[in-house]
Amino acid sequence: QWQLVESGGGLVQPGESLRLSCAASGFTMDFYAVGWFRQAPGKEREAVSCSSSTDGTTSYAESVKGRFTISRDAAKNTVYLQMNSLKPEDTAVYYCAADGGPFPPNYCSGDIQSRMDAWGEGTLVTVSS
Repeated sequence: QWQLVESGGGLVQPGESLRLSCAASGFTMDFYAVGWFRQAPGKEREAVSCSSSTDGTTSYAESVKGRFTISRDAAKNTVYLQMNSLKPEDTAVYYCAADGGPFPPNYCSGDIQSRMDAWGEGTLVTVSS
């Protein structure tokens, strides 16, 4: 049974950093594309970052480019989202999700949200002074 569990959320002040973790069980994340998504109050869920399993490429939403970094630790079967220089507009519930394929070319450039097979429960990030 697939399971994804996010952790690392919390309350931080603007300019601070957080690292979110997404631990997988029941499957090997190395073979899956992984995405981080977020949903702010009153807004639709949006893609934040993507990590392809086939060519190692990553992508980021324009609003987080240069501040967020997605990474994988195969030994821990975990994916991370390092979030620096946090802003109040980053406040949201953050979800990780995984896709077992198939993987079209330029995977992370497409509509990854609709492709995801398994989702975590989410972790709340609040950025406020």
